[in-house]
Amino acid sequence: MMIKQVLKVLLAIFMITAGVLHFTMSTPFAKIVPDYLPYHLELVYVSGFFEVLGGVGLLVPSVSHAAAWGLIALFIAVFPANINMAVNHIHLHGVPDSPWLYWGRLPFQAVLVAWAWWYTRSAPSAESRPTSPNAV
Repeated sequence: MMIKQVLKVLLAIFMITAGVLHFTMSTPFAKIVPDYLPYHLELVYVSGFFEVLGGVGLLVPSVSHAAAWGLIALFIAVFPANINMAVNHIHLHGVPDSPWLYWGRLPFQAVLVAWAWWYTRSAPSAESRPTSPNAV
């Protein structure tokens, strides 16, 4: 399935880029970490590291399945930062200041989880695929 492979590469590029941004532009990310968590900047670096690791991992066939599960865990782990941004209307320089945008990011996390989950699924083997349209 060619589209699945293309989308896998796109997700990998997206994650690697986001991860690198956690190191090169860490202040905005640290700003949205909820106050109840310590070490905001360090958490940004840790999440950036795992974003890069997960993105690269998606491209390595022997670990892509595990990388997809890791990205799912990461998307869930960073969700409180997205909630914090929306609930507390945290404006980030260079990002349009719109509550719609902040709240719109929340369901996008579910899209990212579903996208990564797609790569946790093994491709059906040739033996389990139907050989004719009428086969069950």
